[in-house]
Amino acid sequence: MVHAPNRPPAGAPPTRINLYSDTQTRPTPAMKEAMMRAEVGDEQHGDDPTVHELCDRMAALMGKQAAMYLPSGTMCNVIAILTHCGKGDEVIAHETSHILHSEGGTHAALTGVQIMPMKGPRGMFTADDVRAAIRPKTRYAPPQRLLEVEQTANIGGGAIWPLAQLNAVADVAHEQGWATHMDGARLMNACVGAGIAAKDMVANYDSVWLDFTKGLGAPLGAVLCGDEEFIGRAWRWKQRLGGSMRQAGICAAACIHALDHHIDRLAEDHANAKALARGLRQIPGVVVEEPDTNLVFFDVQGAGMDVATLQAKLTMRGVAVSGLGGRVRACTHLDVTAPMIDEAIAEIRTALAAA
Repeated sequence: MVHAPNRPPAGAPPTRINLYSDTQTRPTPAMKEAMMRAEVGDEQHGDDPTVHELCDRMAALMGKQAAMYLPSGTMCNVIAILTHCGKGDEVIAHETSHILHSEGGTHAALTGVQIMPMKGPRGMFTADDVRAAIRPKTRYAPPQRLLEVEQTANIGGGAIWPLAQLNAVADVAHEQGWATHMDGARLMNACVGAGIAAKDMVANYDSVWLDFTKGLGAPLGAVLCGDEEFIGRAWRWKQRLGGSMRQAGICAAACIHALDHHIDRLAEDHANAKALARGLRQIPGVVVEEPDTNLVFFDVQGAGMDVATLQAKLTMRGVAVSGLGGRVRACTHLDVTAPMIDEAIAEIRTALAAA
């Protein structure tokens, strides 16, 4: 039970302002209606028309040949690495990447790959960094097979990789014969923030996935995209990992609704994040990182409080934030309105004043 999620503390009021994560979003009434109307079949048998529609649309959106619907983004990463790599191969990724920090050690436990942690500001590295990481091709070194990036970079502050930098690191990888993979959990935040189409953002990446359970507001699922051969081989790993979802069209319909209605509105989340950052900077002792997208990281040590204490105080006031990398993280999403931002700033100011 030590790994089970914590339940809300006794006596805590209902959360009225949830800045913990964009995974906290709830399906809208219109999304629920789309789910109720969904035509379904057996996804594992290949006859769920709504899943096919979602996968076809995602492949087109990403400029890839094929796509596969999966329960979670973590499963997308695991399956992609299992498909691209063999045991003992090496993956090049940033030292703060999700595959290193937030997937339960699964790549050591299940994929058998070695991950080389790359340094660099805001969750990114450069083409020169990749060149410096190239190993000699001898029996003493692990075969390097895959370069992985995270767009946006979560622990990097929700930072957007510039397109030129994305392409430059991918070019080095391809020169070496490596595959490239993009963890696109918040990819559409990056596309909206940078004003770049998804297919252009991911053109140099052999595989990419998009999470629908974060800012896009769906209750379940992520879609992994690549060429037909890659997705064909990935299906075996989906089977081995128990990833069949049967009448999955009911959830795929929520993702389709999100594609139609929840992408352009991500700009509202970005505006709310900037407003939150501005307000937090007015609180004495608080150091705030300027957000690129919908994640606001801030340090409260100068205000005389640690992350856990602030979280506990806010929980008892109906406000939820998270802690990550020694900082407080506040995440804006479709269930957070502009008035809630003002109220959250006031509650954080009050909680810190007690220090």
